[in-house]
Amino acid sequence: MTYCVGVLLDQGLVLASDTRTNAGVDQVAIFPKMHIFEVPGERVITLMTAGNLAITQSIVRRLREAVEKDDGPHLENVDSLFDVTSLVGDEVRFAFEKDAEHLKNHHADFQVSIIVAGEIKGEKPRLFSIYNAGNFIETSAETPYFQIGEIKYGKPIIDRVIKHDTTLMDAVKCILISFDSTIRSNISVAAPIDVMMYKTNSFQSNLKQRVLESDPYYSSIRKGWAEGLKTVFTELPNPDWGK
Repeated sequence: MTYCVGVLLDQGLVLASDTRTNAGVDQVAIFPKMHIFEVPGERVITLMTAGNLAITQSIVRRLREAVEKDDGPHLENVDSLFDVTSLVGDEVRFAFEKDAEHLKNHHADFQVSIIVAGEIKGEKPRLFSIYNAGNFIETSAETPYFQIGEIKYGKPIIDRVIKHDTTLMDAVKCILISFDSTIRSNISVAAPIDVMMYKTNSFQSNLKQRVLESDPYYSSIRKGWAEGLKTVFTELPNPDWGK
């Protein structure tokens, strides 16, 4: 399983993904699920993937090959993030046509979800979420973030904290707490966590950080959050039922 989060803010984007993949408790490995396509000064595009690793790797590989061949539309020459997301959705559908029946014959499901985020010169930063069928949606004024993978444990803190005017660094802090909540409740998600921060109109990935479980900052906010929750809980009044 995977956990990925993308947040669209007034200041830019914050993206994060775990790196664990497993096929049973004794087949655990680390693979990046964040993939960056960058033309300095003109565009930064980031994909985060969840689902069947072989399928998502083949999708990203085909997208990179299209850039290398440069003989048609690809992620580094189309005009908008909508067009970028459409190309990625097309590759999801291509993978389904190619592999879904084979997977079914081996009692496996076709599972793919992808977050697409970035900025192309001439438009604002944008954030999309692609579904299993290759269709997709974009963030709204009311919902400035997307999650894919194991989303339920880390969602409450994001719902309470993240707004469009949240600062980039506050969003990083919130997302790391969201990951801590997820990791505590689901063994299939684990550090290292890949984090990327993008500032609007910079057209370069401003911060790319791999956060290890032993990272001092990550350790400090995990401890502070756990202790803070306990403190607030003990300060809440007990119910007066039955008096």
